[in-house]
Amino acid sequence: MILALSRFKVANGLEDSVARAFVNRPRLVEHAEGFLGLEVFTDGGDASVFYLSTRWSSEAAFRQWHASEAHHASHKGIPAGLKLDPAFTQLIVMERLCD
Repeated sequence: MILALSRFKVANGLEDSVARAFVNRPRLVEHAEGFLGLEVFTDGGDASVFYLSTRWSSEAAFRQWHASEAHHASHKGIPAGLKLDPAFTQLIVMERLCD
């Protein structure tokens, strides 16, 4: 199993809109092969910072989803005009050591 952890920071005050977009997302990832779960968090000290955690059966399954049309379609609810802090954006893929 792997965990893909994405971190990003909203740079233009649209954090409430981003949070609503996650709540109302189309849930396309739930149908992706190898998908095991998703959680979205905001930083307790800075509501503009988001963490997206997804669990997958393998890194290949995650990469296949990430390159898919469904992945791109799942972003249609992103607020227009959203700007992220590119210096803060990060994706970490971690492999679980044991069950």
